[in-house]
Amino acid sequence: MAKKQVANEEVVRIGLLGAGSIALFRHGLELSQNPYAELAAVYDPITERAEYLSSLYNVPVVKSEKALIDDKSIDAVIVCTPNSEHARLTIAALKAGKHVLCEKPMATSLKDATEMITTAEKCGKKLMIGHNQCLMSPHLKAKQLLSEGVIGDVLTFRTAFGHGGPETWSQDNGPHTWFFKKEKAYVGCMGDLGVHKCYLIPWLLGTDIEEVSAYIATMDKKNEKGELITVDDNAVVILKMANGVLGQLTASWTYYGPEDNITTFYGTKGRMILGADPDYPVEVYLANGEAAKYKVGAVATNTVQVKSGIPDLFVDCLLDGIDVPFDGLKGYKALAAVVACMDSNDAGKAIKVKNTLLCDCETKKAPARKAAPARKAAPAKKMKK
Repeated sequence: MAKKQVANEEVVRIGLLGAGSIALFRHGLELSQNPYAELAAVYDPITERAEYLSSLYNVPVVKSEKALIDDKSIDAVIVCTPNSEHARLTIAALKAGKHVLCEKPMATSLKDATEMITTAEKCGKKLMIGHNQCLMSPHLKAKQLLSEGVIGDVLTFRTAFGHGGPETWSQDNGPHTWFFKKEKAYVGCMGDLGVHKCYLIPWLLGTDIEEVSAYIATMDKKNEKGELITVDDNAVVILKMANGVLGQLTASWTYYGPEDNITTFYGTKGRMILGADPDYPVEVYLANGEAAKYKVGAVATNTVQVKSGIPDLFVDCLLDGIDVPFDGLKGYKALAAVVACMDSNDAGKAIKVKNTLLCDCETKKAPARKAAPARKAAPAKKMKK
């Protein structure tokens, strides 16, 4: 591999901004196993978290985000903070000469996402978004089979991503988690889980989400005060793809019990099911009676982690001097779909997805859009025991 794209010819020196669960169980863990990467520094405003990550992976703890970003010996930064900090830290790191891998959703507004992309271009640095679902083995196999036309032309699909909520696995570990606070998260389950589908489905089908019609609600989750949280905990969306394919997306933090990350594509020759059978996560059933099941690894869950490959891919792109596959524009389009869903819910009508970057005149308009309160559904009646 050519190793001329980074300051150190042997390894990529990487700093972690944030030491929460995603840093512990994905970025820190996977980079610690990569011989071409060196964890050079970690910063978290909660010092105990940074120190715990340091104890696991022998990473130096720095006293401020500025100290990490300004360190000229660091080649790249991974931003794994609450959503509200993504754009600010990414832009600062890019301007300081760092390549950046940013967690999803990449920003809390299209204005900020546009600035992240244009800053990366101006600085000549790589910006990659952590679209980890694309590298999961079942999804890689599905993309191959879809491109081969195994189920014919895809007509419709349905996809779901739901679990019992981030308070059960995040470092906050309780109803006080930042995921439940609009000022830090901007959006709830639609931004945490729905955004995964908003990049995965276009990647699998090779076409953009063109229009959405969404119902987004806060139905059950409560914060540390016993009040309904200020972001959504459920979303049901109809998607229209640019090539005419229609689909349904659901995202939820109230799927109490096993995690649901299942997608079904319906084509002119048959159907393909992803994630329903843990032993054979890719299933194909054709109209002529033929069937095939593929044992191709698994999709990660909150309880059973599978190596994502995202940090390794980021390192490879830097060392080999190649473009990142999950770039800022793909992250922008996924965010644009989430924003369109929120707008659709607020307006009560279908909304076109803005898949092109904002122009200069749009970025100079009013400040970033604040999420309107989610529609609150009536509480479900409890069954008598």
